Amino acid sequence: RTASMAAPQSFSAAEVRARCAQGACLVRCHRRLYDLSGFVRLHPGGEQLLRRRAGTDVSAALDGPPHRHSATARRWLEQYYLGEMEPTDEQVRPDTGPSVGSEECPGVGAVSRGRGVPAQGCRESVGYPGAGDLVDWQKPLLWQVGYLGEKYDEWVHQPVDRPIRLFHSNLLEFLSKTAWYVVFMVWTPVVLYLSWVSYTSLAQGNTQLFSSFTTEYSIPIHKYCFPFIFLLGMFLWSLVEYLIHRFVFHMKPPASNYYLITLHFLLHGQHHKSPFDSSRLVFPPVPASLVIGFFYGVLRLVLPEVLGLSVFVGGLCGYVVYDMMHYYLHYGSPKKGTYLYGLKAYHVKHHFQHQKAGFGISTRFWDHPFRTLIPEETFEKED
Repeated sequence: RTASMAAPQSFSAAEVRARCAQGACLVRCHRRLYDLSGFVRLHPGGEQLLRRRAGTDVSAALDGPPHRHSATARRWLEQYYLGEMEPTDEQVRPDTGPSVGSEECPGVGAVSRGRGVPAQGCRESVGYPGAGDLVDWQKPLLWQVGYLGEKYDEWVHQPVDRPIRLFHSNLLEFLSKTAWYVVFMVWTPVVLYLSWVSYTSLAQGNTQLFSSFTTEYSIPIHKYCFPFIFLLGMFLWSLVEYLIHRFVFHMKPPASNYYLITLHFLLHGQHHKSPFDSSRLVFPPVPASLVIGFFYGVLRLVLPEVLGLSVFVGGLCGYVVYDMMHYYLHYGSPKKGTYLYGLKAYHVKHHFQHQKAGFGISTRFWDHPFRTLIPEETFEKED
């Protein structure tokens, strides 16, 4: 704690220029200096946008346009705090935005508070070690979060840029982590094989819809219908994706229920607390197989065997696409103006500002009829 309260390091403009020339991405907000070198690839606006701002004052850009950064994003910025610009080197711009530390600019500590150290409330909210955070980051978090009670919901939606350990057991911890390519390697062969089985079974001409109710009015399913059934499965998955994300992953557990809070953190809370933990962005194959098996059983109950399998394999493909897209929306750098660029910005807003909206990940389609679409930002024109 004593070290954390020490006077911050000072940097001259020449030092900042030299570091940026070597590839670092340093920016400042008034006199406060931040090193965003490790964050540039993750920035929703794209790496080049931050690179172009290296060495400059971003205090006005934080308020937009084109994007007004949320209080959570400003707290996130404090994790990369490096030090202070030397007063004699600061080139003060006209004041075009709220002053640092004001109510309009939350999450960025005021320089006048004490030698440039981040404000205590901001440090706690981003989980700096030794800053009085609500959990012990040196121990597994899964068994701690249930004790947060009514503080859990606010705490879990204040993201940090650090890995999370869930379990004491090394084996369980290993099984809870998954590299993105594992999902593709495990499930793609299953999709291809089941697609072949479905098509060849339909080609035999024995599959009919409503045959369990009537033979007179049953509808034969031709093999050429398989692509359309497959796409129907993908479409139905997009709905399942939305419903699970909204009503399961974003349930608000009762503050008095230790076990439901723990379950919520295990299912999804961990992802909101550490949204860029690359080992926890896709669903591990072992628990995924249980969920996938459940949906296969449901389809077998309500549809003829081959027809249910055809819908199922389309849905399974939709799941693989969803998991790959989810990873890319966090770690990819899509080109500005593309569909994925807009989707990345949309998903990041869900994490940092609109946690009760924007539940579509692979598509925003279902946010429209369910009225959970994240509103577009508007800026009043200056006189």
